[in-house]
Amino acid sequence: MNKPKPGPPEYKVYRSRRKPLARGADLDALKRLLSRARDGGEAPPRERGPITPGRVLKWLAIAVATWLALSLVLFLVSAATQAGLSEETENALSSGGNMFTGSTILVLGSDVRTGESIDESASGPGRSDSIMLIHAAFGSVRKLSIPRDVQADVPGHGPNKINAAYAFGGPPLAIETVEKFLGNGIEINHLVEVDFADFPAFIDSLGGITVNSKSKICAPPFDNFWKGIHFKKGENEVDGTRALGFARVRKNDCAPGEDDRDRAARQQEVIRAVSDEVTSPGTFFRLPWVSWNAPRTLRTDMSGPSLLGLFADVASGGAGDTEVIETSLCEQTGLCTPGNLFVSDGAKRDAVRKLLEGD
Repeated sequence: MNKPKPGPPEYKVYRSRRKPLARGADLDALKRLLSRARDGGEAPPRERGPITPGRVLKWLAIAVATWLALSLVLFLVSAATQAGLSEETENALSSGGNMFTGSTILVLGSDVRTGESIDESASGPGRSDSIMLIHAAFGSVRKLSIPRDVQADVPGHGPNKINAAYAFGGPPLAIETVEKFLGNGIEINHLVEVDFADFPAFIDSLGGITVNSKSKICAPPFDNFWKGIHFKKGENEVDGTRALGFARVRKNDCAPGEDDRDRAARQQEVIRAVSDEVTSPGTFFRLPWVSWNAPRTLRTDMSGPSLLGLFADVASGGAGDTEVIETSLCEQTGLCTPGNLFVSDGAKRDAVRKLLEGD
């Protein structure tokens, strides 16, 4: 019997591995692989690509973002480590209002005569050296100054200059007095006290400011300006100490007709000048120092983010016209104590309307 012829042997099919040079590998890749093995596994340094405008812009954006983040952190830390207000003061404030829908802030520059102010030699109770209301909303700021010589009914103490309320009862009585004096539904939501001891450092961190004086100022000695202080009419570049002196000038021998209304206008001029300087391009390079010093000039109930919102609002909308409540000399009206300033009910009504609603 013939045996059948054997068929072809069976084969198993195996999938081979990819070769090192297959599918995209090139000679340069193989050279790098061999070089790495020869040098002990260390990869050779990568060749840097050419410097292009896109790469420059990328690194510039990262640097700017880092600088801004550092400034933000410094501001919030500085605000968080500042002393706040007493519980009694916070209870005197009205609830409601915020930086988006609108909030009314009472700003007091207190003339504390205990060595903490610029006047280290003076003694006696402190009075509010400046009184200003700020109504701030998102991107909008309106300001109203009340001259310190305005006569008001201080609860529990009768008719007196309005700045005496701070001496009689501190911030709580000052808040109550201002609300009662203005009336017309005004409510104070926050309080900011300016610390004169640290104010010059804040101005210096800005590199100084430029104030516009409406008259030539020849002030006799006051506070620690023992030789007096002088400013030319028009623009004056001032450092922190001179900026504080400009805001606190009480008597001007070069313009004897000036009174406390002109002083209030100078204080608002300082705020306008600060607003201009904060938004100037040069301040960007000083921003961390400005951010640290700004909260340290203040005592307030406002949290760090709220205070930052206020600074942003003042910076973006704080350079508006000066608004000082309309007054008359008491000697002219016979309705108050000579030497004080009188404010009519109509002037109060108009002032509150402009503050809360604008023109």
